[in-house]
Amino acid sequence: MDKRRQRELKLAYRLSRPPMGIYAIRNAANGKLYLDKSTNLTGSLNRHRMELKLGTHRNPAMMQDWRQYGDACFEFEILEQLKDSPEPDFNYAAELDRRLAHWREKHPSGLPDSYC
Repeated sequence: MDKRRQRELKLAYRLSRPPMGIYAIRNAANGKLYLDKSTNLTGSLNRHRMELKLGTHRNPAMMQDWRQYGDACFEFEILEQLKDSPEPDFNYAAELDRRLAHWREKHPSGLPDSYC
């Protein structure tokens, strides 16, 4: 690969947005579900995995279930990924809030099977 092409690829990478959207963490053993939004899906899912593995997760109920059931019972899933908008002033934060509300309507929080 020539130097010019390498520079083009590096620039494209720096200018690209990380994937944004809605994700879920499911406990397959007891059906509990954690729903949230992120402007960096990969980073958020990695953070949750790392905090659970280190025993420092901010959600005590999820941390307790991780200790009880182990990592094999947890599923990390991207439910919806936002597409880049051609509008320069598109409000991604508001769109993420709207999409999270939609997913939470499908899976209401406050139920015994929820971490939210």
